[in-house]
Amino acid sequence: MKHIESIEQLHRRVRVKRIRTSILTHLLMMVLATIFLVPIIWMFSTALKSRWEIFAWPPNWFPSTPQWKNFKEAFTRVPMLRFMGNTLFIIAAKTFAELLSVPLVAYGFARLKFPGKKVLFLLVISTMMIPLQTKLIPLFTMYVKLGLNDTYWPLILPAFTASPFFIFLLNQYMKTLPRDLDDAAKIDGVGTFGILYRIILPLCIPALTIIVVYTFLWTWNEFLQPLIYLSSYEKFTIQLGLEMFKGIWSVEWNLLMAATLATMSPVLIMYFFAQKRLIGGIASVGLKG
Repeated sequence: MKHIESIEQLHRRVRVKRIRTSILTHLLMMVLATIFLVPIIWMFSTALKSRWEIFAWPPNWFPSTPQWKNFKEAFTRVPMLRFMGNTLFIIAAKTFAELLSVPLVAYGFARLKFPGKKVLFLLVISTMMIPLQTKLIPLFTMYVKLGLNDTYWPLILPAFTASPFFIFLLNQYMKTLPRDLDDAAKIDGVGTFGILYRIILPLCIPALTIIVVYTFLWTWNEFLQPLIYLSSYEKFTIQLGLEMFKGIWSVEWNLLMAATLATMSPVLIMYFFAQKRLIGGIASVGLKG
């Protein structure tokens, strides 16, 4: 009896310890989440303030009279909806290009055998170490000579050559899939492209989700390349549109924060629907050499 009681006491202590650990962990996560949300809360507060109230000291977290008209004014002063549409068009084109090119290159490195494969893969991955700034002048000169300046092609065409980071990501994921799948498909008479599109890619949905989400985020937040290649006002992207609220001598912070909050919504919606596959894809990508 004493032995049974001691076991029950031990289990009780373990349960109490787990409960305490869980409570402390959740409290810590809530504190960290609150800290990370402070900038967004401040942005929302600034978006509802008048111009004179933004620089009040001590600062007010809650405006005395919320200026909800700032959101309407931000979208009427600058055609933000048009800029958002331009950006979404570029995102759609780049996503199509990446999903077309990356699986072909990654499949070749991960599942096929050919001479010099390791050296060629190393060369492809090494291009990630080349800073974008070093390529801007020669690329700009090339696109001007081709007559593609002030078009979306300079922003879209590189995606058809497959991003080295996405190649590496999908290559590592494909390596974790058993090669017996390829052998069984070959016995059934399936060709190379059939194996890729009918067997391998359906199993790579988590990794492909990462490619889609990252392409969306990087293109949505891209500022430098649209600034260089686009000169027509009606072709501007969302990040160039946000710069319109910054003048030479002053910045309309309330309108800028209102526009920024509104333009954050597509990113939040994207993450909300893709978070499970995104987190699962990152966790399941192998590091197999």
